[in-house]
Amino acid sequence: MPEGRVRGHLKMELIFFYIFAGLAVATALGVVAFKNPISSAFALVVSFFAISAVYAMLQAHFLAVIQVLVYAGAIMVLFIFVIMLLNLQPEELEERGFSTVFKGAAIVVLTAFCFGLIFLFRQMVFVFPKADASFGTVKEVGKLLFTTYWFPFEYVSILLLVAIIGGVVLAKREL
Repeated sequence: MPEGRVRGHLKMELIFFYIFAGLAVATALGVVAFKNPISSAFALVVSFFAISAVYAMLQAHFLAVIQVLVYAGAIMVLFIFVIMLLNLQPEELEERGFSTVFKGAAIVVLTAFCFGLIFLFRQMVFVFPKADASFGTVKEVGKLLFTTYWFPFEYVSILLLVAIIGGVVLAKREL
């Protein structure tokens, strides 16, 4: 491949990275800024998809698919279920919200922080070791998940179950 095409390819890849990374950060800020919990949940779904696109750009296709299936699919269904189960009224949401000045200041500080990180990372040179061909395959991830990391896997399963039961208990308490 001619060198001009390689540079053009790398430039296009960098542009797409900035687009998806910016979308992920903007929607993550939307998650905490929106007053409506459903809007926050949908912003979180968009953030999950943007992160999945970044994984795909890194040639981690398995992680990209799992990000969409597990987080954007299953976990968000649980979040929406709990939000609907709690059935918060608009008055209750306003009581729990932050002031507009605080939100604006938080957005300005976080934006400045992100630009500072971008500047810092652009000054650094990263050298990553070459991974072997089996790294990140479904077989290797499954082997690690059910041997080395079986306890954290089961712990997260129990934690999600407890969170669902807690949401049901909170919803039933108000009836």
